[in-house]
Amino acid sequence: MESSDAAPRRGRPGYDQSSMLEVIVQVFTDHGYDASSLGMISNRLGLSKSAVYHHFASKAEMLEIALERALGALERVFDEAEGRDTAEGGEREASGRADAVGQIREIVCAAVLVACEQQPYLILLLRLHGNSDVELRALERRRALTARLRAIFERARSEGALRDDLDPGLAARFTFGLVNSLVEWYRPDGPETPDALADAVLAYVRSGLRVNEVADFR
Repeated sequence: MESSDAAPRRGRPGYDQSSMLEVIVQVFTDHGYDASSLGMISNRLGLSKSAVYHHFASKAEMLEIALERALGALERVFDEAEGRDTAEGGEREASGRADAVGQIREIVCAAVLVACEQQPYLILLLRLHGNSDVELRALERRRALTARLRAIFERARSEGALRDDLDPGLAARFTFGLVNSLVEWYRPDGPETPDALADAVLAYVRSGLRVNEVADFR
């Protein structure tokens, strides 16, 4: 899979892969990936089909690179939280891992920022139907992220920081559902800043998951 950090291909002056991708994702979102044709894409860009193919090998590659913008960013959120020796304000476990509550706090806040920063790409991810190999791989990566969050919630419950009447798998799905819902209404020029939204989502998660104030997500 080509990373979103790869150097953009350049062709016609004024266009590069990154700027074209923003328009392509909007076409996919407006019409659905399956129904979007190269003709639609070239018309929206004001380019010939051959000019579009100078930047992308296929429509599948367009989708794959676009999905990497969202999935890659979310995977890095987990990698950084899970790889940190301690979480700010959290207690170090005997194993040296950050406490689960600290990791949840970090993941939720960072995931909200990703949802705001990569909004068009996350919308595309959430609307996939799984009708192609690229989509199936993306959906599998999305399920893997939910599994990683579930494992952290399981550890939080073992630490006594998660209410024992809530299944960790449901907790993970509820949390991701809340974060994902932001992409449907968040506006970069609106009154809510990404940081303020992160604080609000965290407060909401905290109120639903903690045990008698034991889990301090502040």
